[in-house]
Amino acid sequence: MNTATMVAAATTAAPTQRMLHGAVVPTLMRLSTPNVVGLFASTVVIGYDGFILGRLGSEALAGVALVLPLAMLMLQMSAGGMGAATTGAVARALGAGDRALASRLAQHAMLIAIAASLLFTVLGTSGVVFTAMGGRGSVLETAGRYAGVLFGGAAVVWLTNVMAGIVRGTGEMLAAALALLTTTAVHLLLCPALVFGAGPLPALGVAGAATSTLVSNGVAGIGLALWLSRRAGAVDILRTRWNLDRELFHRILRVGLPASLSPVISNTSIALATAWMAAFGPAVVAGYGIAARLEYILVPIAFGVGSALTAMVATNLGAGQSVRAKQVTWLGSALVFAITGAIGAWAALFPAAWMNLFTNDAAIRGAGTGYLRVVGACYGFFGLGLALFFASQGAGRLLWPLVATATRMAVVATGGWLAVRGLAAPSMPALTAVIAVSFAAMGLTVGIATARSDWSR
Repeated sequence: MNTATMVAAATTAAPTQRMLHGAVVPTLMRLSTPNVVGLFASTVVIGYDGFILGRLGSEALAGVALVLPLAMLMLQMSAGGMGAATTGAVARALGAGDRALASRLAQHAMLIAIAASLLFTVLGTSGVVFTAMGGRGSVLETAGRYAGVLFGGAAVVWLTNVMAGIVRGTGEMLAAALALLTTTAVHLLLCPALVFGAGPLPALGVAGAATSTLVSNGVAGIGLALWLSRRAGAVDILRTRWNLDRELFHRILRVGLPASLSPVISNTSIALATAWMAAFGPAVVAGYGIAARLEYILVPIAFGVGSALTAMVATNLGAGQSVRAKQVTWLGSALVFAITGAIGAWAALFPAAWMNLFTNDAAIRGAGTGYLRVVGACYGFFGLGLALFFASQGAGRLLWPLVATATRMAVVATGGWLAVRGLAAPSMPALTAVIAVSFAAMGLTVGIATARSDWSR
């Protein structure tokens, strides 16, 4: 064995051995902390975009609110769907000591990312989705300007997130977190300059925010590609021969496709909620869009711990340690429940503290405040459902997590129709209660199913 091979083997073994034999809570925290820090930076970007675009007026907020579900669907599919499936596949290969297989799986995952991005380019630039969601007139035009740029460069977002998933599969969570921090830093500086104009840069309005998103992701993607091309790294995408293999595509897709279906269902729920909100007017849609940004902040927090759960559960089940895998699952999920539940309690008690960050419009603030007072109380169940979904990805058992996500959508679809069209008059309080119930139903369904499932088979 030459020196480079020995170094690579040591690089591969250390993180894997920690996941297999290290104390559960310290190991989970060690893996989760860089992700949470990096993904907290992503939450800053979500709120920051709302703050910047809020200065352009309610029309800009309403237009971007129409795009937000599809944009977050792309993020969740690329990072939490295919990205997490890639994390699990790479982790299992490295757990078996097969660095070459892990590298080839990484290559196949990147090709899947490019193919998937084309779908979002078509959907996002056509405008059909936003029209179906109730977009009209100048609001629809604003949505089109933002979406045309963002989804025109969908491949950049997909490749960056899938490469981050590959890095997490090696157990090197810090490198993936640094990529997210880089994305945030670039976006914080570039976004206002492109939105409002600065020096030689023209004022691009909402399109400037989308352009900044692509540029910042591109910078991080280049860094990740260089990391994954290191000769002594756990995975080497550069020097490993690119031979296509149907079986390797299948290994990723058999988990990645069901996992990607979950955010499709989840964001359909959000799109349905947005459509029901449209019955109450543009101010309510804008208020809901601002309030729902807090929900999108919960997703990265859950992902921060969840990506560690995916890697640890996959590695331990690959080694036949099913009891330890379940122990890791419940400890990590309890942590996410506590964090997201605390955020939800804060939002329910002090909703104006969030809404006042984005707008001075009394009607918009009133709509968002009323929503958070009710729905915030169920955010802990939302976080629990997300964390258990990531753990289930590591286990390769996604049926009941998908059922739970579909249950959430069914509650929003049916209950929303009753609240808006089934009553004598549309009721905003009834609609917010329906959304709160949908979160509780999702978390409890997947929680009960996970407790009853046997991961030793």
